[in-house]
Amino acid sequence: MLWRRLRIALALTGRLAKLKQALTNPATAADDPSLIWAAVAVLIAPDPDAILLIRRADRPGDPWSGHMALPGGRREPDDPDLLATVIREIREEVGIELDQGQLLGALDDVVPRSPVLPPIAVRPFAFLLPVRPSIVLNREVAAIQWVSLEDLLRPGGYHLATLEIAGQMRDVQAYRLADAIVWGMTERILTVFLRHVNLTLGGS
Repeated sequence: MLWRRLRIALALTGRLAKLKQALTNPATAADDPSLIWAAVAVLIAPDPDAILLIRRADRPGDPWSGHMALPGGRREPDDPDLLATVIREIREEVGIELDQGQLLGALDDVVPRSPVLPPIAVRPFAFLLPVRPSIVLNREVAAIQWVSLEDLLRPGGYHLATLEIAGQMRDVQAYRLADAIVWGMTERILTVFLRHVNLTLGGS
């Protein structure tokens, strides 16, 4: 299994050329004019390789209030493109100054599957950071957590969870952390990214 291979494989940060190649042709939804655009970051830092997740602050009217998520947000009119959006949002939300030289690539665009959610399309960008930086949270973020790839890939960590969503009980694919559940659009983004990791390790 992939989780077992990760324990003996070289760190992901030593396989950047293969991972960058895997992220060169994402599936995009840019031709849909009905969508509102946003961008999020899959931030990877070493020792051990881990991804930064945030817990969104509880805010009235926010359908993702209190959820575990990737940092990022909506495109502003002054943003020249979605890469500029994610760099700005990461600086505002968690105080990290990203460098385009840290960019690994983009993942497939993600749109909500539920009609009760706003028509927001999300473009995820993956960045590799040399170290875990200092974090400065703004009011939109309640907490952060570095989640190791081993925790995301451990046996039983990815499973079908039953959650109450909009007053109804639904079964959803999710990652179970020690004190949280990661589901929805964030789960979909992480699953695509981890699939690229799997291909990178499998091709070594």
